[in-house]
Amino acid sequence: MYKRGWPVTGVVLLFLTDLYGYEDSYVYTGGWDVDKESMIAQPGPCNIDIIDVQTHRFSQEDFIENYAYKKPVIIRRATNNKKLQDMCTKDKLLQRYGDHVVRLSSANTHSYRKRDVTLNHYVEEIMKPQTLDMLGNETFYWFGDNDYDKFSELFDTYIPPPFDLPSMTGVYSFGLAASGTGVPFHFHGPGFAEVIIGRKRWFLYPPDKQPNFNPDKTTLHWLKEEYNNLSLEEKPLECTMSEGEAIYFPDRWWHGTLNIDTSVFISTFLG
Repeated sequence: MYKRGWPVTGVVLLFLTDLYGYEDSYVYTGGWDVDKESMIAQPGPCNIDIIDVQTHRFSQEDFIENYAYKKPVIIRRATNNKKLQDMCTKDKLLQRYGDHVVRLSSANTHSYRKRDVTLNHYVEEIMKPQTLDMLGNETFYWFGDNDYDKFSELFDTYIPPPFDLPSMTGVYSFGLAASGTGVPFHFHGPGFAEVIIGRKRWFLYPPDKQPNFNPDKTTLHWLKEEYNNLSLEEKPLECTMSEGEAIYFPDRWWHGTLNIDTSVFISTFLG
C-alpha cells in the first residue's frame, strides 16, 4: 500500500552486454534537451543485478529472498508509466505546474538548505548543467518536499514497482534535475527509485563500507576526483538507469546519484 552482478538461484539475470545495448539506444528527452557540450556526466558500467520482468519470472517471493534485505537490484519493465512520462514532458509540466511553488534542496549530503521558487523560475533560471566549479551546497534542485495536494495528479498516475517489504508503506518523492547534478553519498531507509525521463547513474556501498567523500562536494566532483583512484575492491556497486527502470536499495545502504541527462524521476521511500 502506498501513500501518495551476483548470480541468484532461480532468477535469470541480464548482464553487462545487455545493459550497454540498452543504454546506447535512443534516449527520450521529453523536450528537456541538453547541450551535449555541457554534459560532463556520462553513463558508466553496471555490476548490479538487472531483472527484466517482461522476459523472466520474478515474484514477490524472489524479491524478498534474494534482495529485500541483502543487496540492490535493477528492475526493468515491471510497470508501464508512459502516461506519467507524457505528463512530465517539458511543455506539459510547465503548462500545468509552471506557476506552482516548489521547494528546492541543496545538493549536498545533508540537503539542509531550502529555497521556495516557482517551477518556471527553477527551470528557466536555476536548473543548469552541473559544472566542476559549483559545490553541492551551492547547487539547488527539486527533489522531495512535494506538495501532494498540488501535484496529486502526478502521484496518482504513477504506478510503483509491484514489490514491497512486509509491514511497510511507501511515500513518494518526485524530482526534476539537470545534467550532472545529483546527491552525494548518504543513507536512509529502504526504497525504490525510478527514472521517468532521462538517465541516472547510481553508486552504492553496503552499510559497513562507508565511502570516502566530501559531503559538500557533488557526486560529479567525486566521480572526477576520486573514482578513478579507487582500487577494484574499493569500487562501488553501480549502474546507469534509463526510463522504465527502477532500482531497489536496502536499508542503510550508502548511495550517491548522478543525472546524466536532464532527468525526471520518482522515489518510493519505505517505512
